[in-house]
Amino acid sequence: MKKSLILLAALIFSTNSAFAFFWQEDTIDTEGKGYLGTLPNLTKEYEPAEPSESAPIFDRTKQFHSANELRPIPRDDAAFVNIILKPDKTSPYINDLNEFILILEKIYDSIENREDVQKFAAKVYFFKKHADYFRDKYANKPESFFISYQKLLELSLRANTVSALRTEAEKYKPYLAYSGSGKVYNSENIDRQLEYLKNEIESVIVVLKEAE
Repeated sequence: MKKSLILLAALIFSTNSAFAFFWQEDTIDTEGKGYLGTLPNLTKEYEPAEPSESAPIFDRTKQFHSANELRPIPRDDAAFVNIILKPDKTSPYINDLNEFILILEKIYDSIENREDVQKFAAKVYFFKKHADYFRDKYANKPESFFISYQKLLELSLRANTVSALRTEAEKYKPYLAYSGSGKVYNSENIDRQLEYLKNEIESVIVVLKEAE
């Protein structure tokens, strides 16, 4: 009987020890330590994809800058000329003066090259018609007080007088050679008047070019 009691006590003791061990394992303080188990190796199953190389918009940079790819400037396009190239801001008065410069240069060359009376008279007549229109255009405007305006009209009168004198000399000199009036139409006087006119043309061209 005594032996049986000893065995029973030993059995109870061993059972309590095992129970206490497992209870201690289950009650370990894990607060604030996170998950203590084993995680799977995710890097094995999910490998990062290799970056793909994006295709360029143009096959070659050289092609983009190639002369064959460039369009010519549309100079006949009014919108392009007015907006991109910007129209000339020069005033109408200056534009008119620039036209007179070309006209006067032709008269100057006519005198310099000793052109015949008909060609000289035609160039002077063309100048007079433009000067008459110019006078009426700016007669009641501030431009009429400009020195360029006044000099241009004075030169027109002077050129027309010399042209008339030369035309009359060509017409009447055979009949006036022996009269007092014949001196006005002789070649020396005509040449002298042409030289004066040429000098005046030079001076007026300078005035026109300096006008603003």
